[in-house]
Amino acid sequence: MKIILIILSLLFSLSAQAREQIHIVGSSTLYPFITIAAEKFGKISGRTPVVEATGTGGGIHLFCSGNSLHYPDIVNASRPIKPSEQALCKKHGVLNVKEIMIGYDGIVIAESVEAPDLNLSKKELFLALAKKIPKDGTLVDNYYKTWKQINPKLPNNKIEVYGPSFTSGTRDAFIELVMHEFCNNSACKEIREDGNYIEMPENDNLIIHKLLNNKQALGIISFSLLNENSKIKAATIRNISPTKESIINEKYPLARPLFIYINNDHLKLLPSLAEFITELTSPNSLGQNGYLTQKGLLTKKLSLDN
Repeated sequence: MKIILIILSLLFSLSAQAREQIHIVGSSTLYPFITIAAEKFGKISGRTPVVEATGTGGGIHLFCSGNSLHYPDIVNASRPIKPSEQALCKKHGVLNVKEIMIGYDGIVIAESVEAPDLNLSKKELFLALAKKIPKDGTLVDNYYKTWKQINPKLPNNKIEVYGPSFTSGTRDAFIELVMHEFCNNSACKEIREDGNYIEMPENDNLIIHKLLNNKQALGIISFSLLNENSKIKAATIRNISPTKESIINEKYPLARPLFIYINNDHLKLLPSLAEFITELTSPNSLGQNGYLTQKGLLTKKLSLDN
């Protein structure tokens, strides 16, 4: 029996090492763009990469869990890799990782077009969504239930925000851009869990569906989805609207870079990987008239230096 298990293990290992399809995991924000590039590459090469929307955190965990072809070649990320994730890569021998900043995105606070226009500050977002907030020199459970309690100028609506789950890079980026500015304690960098923030799976379209059915609710989504649906609009942040220009110039307060991370050790194991990266980062895809740019990926000059 032991010999049979060893043989099966060897066969599985050889099968994995011999695979020809590129395996990509990660960010749901980048998923539609990378999928388009994968399909284009498949038509050229005859080998369409497999792309999975696992969320940034889940994707990086898979990517960093091993260095063989049992594990993904590329992970899409809507935030930079964390030190703890770099340590996981190191632990499992994933040591030759290349980062490419592939574009920009804005985190949008979305609402129904039928709702009144809304202008929020980052501090108001922090007070609305932090698990704990400062009061009289200490941290207490978040007691705000309506927006008007935070600022009398805001609507007297229940704080009800649909947003991504803990595996999402969008959520991580939101915490980094909003929570960290107002609190140095880890306890108030967490999202509240009392029902005012409603976690959604790795699918921004589900958040949009909720907003269309609840005109008083808000949703945390990617800018790329905003232009795809005429029934939602974006709140301004500090009187700045999310636009292509305000995001790529990083004037919009919730602008963020988007990345891909490549296991360079897989380049010699999977010859098509280098070809796909060349296609993905070429002017044909990311240039002014590139097919990913035309689909809404926000780009400017990329740094592709080793």
